[in-house]
Amino acid sequence: MHRRRRTALILSAAAIAAAPLLTACGSDAHPGAAAVVGGDRITVAQLEGRVNEVRDAQRSAIPDDAQYAQAIAKSGGLTRATLHTMVLDKVLHRAATDAGVTVTRRDIQSMRSGMEQQSGGRKALEEGWLQQYNVAPARLDDSLRTEIEAQKLSAKLGADMNSPEGQAVFWKVLSAASKKLDIDLNPRYGTWDVDKNKRTDAKTPWVRQVTQAGAGSGTAEQPA
Repeated sequence: MHRRRRTALILSAAAIAAAPLLTACGSDAHPGAAAVVGGDRITVAQLEGRVNEVRDAQRSAIPDDAQYAQAIAKSGGLTRATLHTMVLDKVLHRAATDAGVTVTRRDIQSMRSGMEQQSGGRKALEEGWLQQYNVAPARLDDSLRTEIEAQKLSAKLGADMNSPEGQAVFWKVLSAASKKLDIDLNPRYGTWDVDKNKRTDAKTPWVRQVTQAGAGSGTAEQPA
């Protein structure tokens, strides 16, 4: 894969936290929603559906049980990473739209054709993105659209994504888009940091306290 591929997600990969998934405390402001972005809901069912698409694709690509178990272990934070991606894609789309950037079906087909040739065919490309980016084959075109938006936006901004200065310009624009969208995550998935454009886990000191208290019995309960 070229280094430019998956511009938005590659740059944000280090920001995806690996902390355990927590159950929300108290009542949710948006029942059934994993996140609300610009007034649009990303439902828990939609999030779980995306995660299941990846798991099903992994199962099909890896028939061996032991190898499949290893793949699951390596992508244990898939739910949080998937929500991060779903929100960030919306942020990028808003920033691209505000900048007058558009992506056509021909753009996607052209990129896909070139990448299939580089990868050794459609199946090789799909398997590569499944392994590297946790993108199910059915979502590959959507993922390419996001990549093209990121590339076109950086070009429109004159931002060299291979330089710290260019990256700073790019992410500043995305931060502005994040603020406009007023992103609200379900507490069980943490919060959205508009300045860093990433999902962060909620600060829950009671988790450590309860874990320590339950260390003797080997169990720890989380408050409702």
